[in-house]
Amino acid sequence: MQQTRAVVRLDAVRSNAQLFRAAAGTKLCAVVKADAYGHGAAEIARALRMQADCFAVALVEEGAQLRHAGIGGEILVLCPPLTEEEALRAAYHGLTVTVSDRQDVALLARACARFGARLRCHLKVNTGMNRFGFDEEPLAAALASRWPRGLRVEGIYSHFYRPEDRAATEAQFALFLRMAERAQQRFGRLCRHIAATGGVLAGPRYALDMVRVGLGLYGYAPAGFSVPALRPALRVYASVAAARTAFSGGAGYGSYAPRPGPLSVVRAGYADGFIRVGTGRNALCMDPFVAERAAQKYEDVCVFSDADAYALGHGTVSYEVLVRVCGRAVKEYVDG
Repeated sequence: MQQTRAVVRLDAVRSNAQLFRAAAGTKLCAVVKADAYGHGAAEIARALRMQADCFAVALVEEGAQLRHAGIGGEILVLCPPLTEEEALRAAYHGLTVTVSDRQDVALLARACARFGARLRCHLKVNTGMNRFGFDEEPLAAALASRWPRGLRVEGIYSHFYRPEDRAATEAQFALFLRMAERAQQRFGRLCRHIAATGGVLAGPRYALDMVRVGLGLYGYAPAGFSVPALRPALRVYASVAAARTAFSGGAGYGSYAPRPGPLSVVRAGYADGFIRVGTGRNALCMDPFVAERAAQKYEDVCVFSDADAYALGHGTVSYEVLVRVCGRAVKEYVDG
């Protein structure tokens, strides 16, 4: 088989989810954006139907794909809609959208009025990450203004930018609680959530009404935390396309010169999502790479099993690695 083969252990994902649910002691939102960090969003969502209270995606399109795959329940879209048509699609599929500033409110109001739509939403507030979110005074102004008909506020959330830093996390948490209280005075009881994977590991007091777990589901902890009980769920395999012996020249492009001896040419490259830079070698090409080891042609070899180690060797983070390495892979699911 020319494509790489990604083997995903669904039992590991469920085990990881249960660990975080028990640690948080509250509702679990399973983050399956970016095709569940490369693991396959629909299959992961199906596997977690008994552990997750809802799911989170980045884009309306991702939420629509889950609906087409038969995934019911609440799906929170983390990036605010950018067009009225996108808002309409969210309404059609029963997705919960994010509202992060007054322009979002105006866009969604126009969409509701134009199409007669009704939308559920969570407010996103900025407590220090400075991506999406109302700052404190703009939030107060929005809450004091007339709220659009058809736009139902059900939750409020933020995001810790450095959960391993206790002082920064406490400052964010205090600001979030203040903003959430003000929003609840306007809308009544809301689902409050600020802790993602790192926030759960920082302590149960940050769990509030729900936690959003992404990286931890797939077996990894963010920087600054270590959880030995987590089980990585993904391995990637590729076929040996050629077996040869090095005698002169290089291996792939550039200055990398292998030692004399056996080489195996493996059918996986940067077009499959692997990273060329960072190792000091250029043996990785677009479609294959050359390894200094003996192997039999057509043999199946494991080319990825540890996102943390791979990220460390390539100057990046495990998040990026996971969403890349299944680029052209055929996924296989193992359960139990």
